[in-house]
Amino acid sequence: MMINLLVFIVGGALVVAALLSAVSTLVLPRGARDLIAHSVFRSIWILCAPLIHVARSYDARDRIMALYAPVVLLMLPFVWLMITLFGYTLMYWALGVQPVSEAFLLSGSSLFTLGFARADTTVLRTFIFLEAAIGLGMVALLIAYLPTMYSAFSQREEAVSRLEVRAGSPPSAAEWIMRGNRNGWLGEIGEELGIWESWFAVLEESHTSLSPLVFFRSPQPERSWITASGAVLDTAALLLAVVECEFDRMKAMLCLRAGYLALRRIADVFRIEYDPDPHFPDHEISVSREEFDAACDSLLQDGVPLLIDRDQAWKDFAGWRVNYDKPLLSLAALIRAPYAPWSSDRSVRGMNDIKPG
Repeated sequence: MMINLLVFIVGGALVVAALLSAVSTLVLPRGARDLIAHSVFRSIWILCAPLIHVARSYDARDRIMALYAPVVLLMLPFVWLMITLFGYTLMYWALGVQPVSEAFLLSGSSLFTLGFARADTTVLRTFIFLEAAIGLGMVALLIAYLPTMYSAFSQREEAVSRLEVRAGSPPSAAEWIMRGNRNGWLGEIGEELGIWESWFAVLEESHTSLSPLVFFRSPQPERSWITASGAVLDTAALLLAVVECEFDRMKAMLCLRAGYLALRRIADVFRIEYDPDPHFPDHEISVSREEFDAACDSLLQDGVPLLIDRDQAWKDFAGWRVNYDKPLLSLAALIRAPYAPWSSDRSVRGMNDIKPG
């Protein structure tokens, strides 16, 4: 009897673990680190990593990474169902359905509502009904979950595609400012950054509660939500630090704060380390002074009005950039983002050390 009780408890614990994992992944409106989902992420990554490593071009890596998140999504419900199947097999065996093969047949028949195996006692029938409800419930959760995820994905990508019109492809902060100056809407960039503040708020909510979204690739291989984030934040930082014109400084500052907070929250989900209160020059940034000066020279040659004190401008820019530099590069490395200046072009250095989950 003691063995039967222990087996029953183990089986029940497995079923509860599968249910909690499904709820944490599909229902809980916040980022939660779940052991089962984490294991699935890492297992699929172990299979993908060698292929990514031997890929000779970005296009080949992108095709592999484009499949990574969808495969994880398909594997998660399968793993939950298999854990539930095994858990109920143990419980049925402990309740007297023997041998184990008969308990397995009863569990499979109940979970997938096939109905070819029956039970003779009220207790077993009760557990059969509960298992059938769990199986149907997991399928229903997944069906409801996918439209929510793809809706968030669509909203994200709409803004990313619009950015190409303003900042080029790959997106560049200097390019956005120069195009604004040439076409007479340099002062309106501040207003546009106000829209991106809202985008970052939605990004934080969706990419922490629906973590597979982080790995969903853009429809165009050269686009990425993380490189778009970097370009927007760098644009706001350059405007505040370098450009001398009338624009809505408050919206630029709020966009920067919303942006680096969003990237930090997403980095927290994947346990990416960063300093929560960095200060320049105590903390270096990945953009060098030479790169900053080159960007300023390009802006000046294009007729963009710049502040005279270049040293102070560099300190101001670095003071903004230090808040999002580490999360930006780490997330770009995590998802193997396409090339973009001042973001993924330098994230490759730590690529092999950053893994999903």
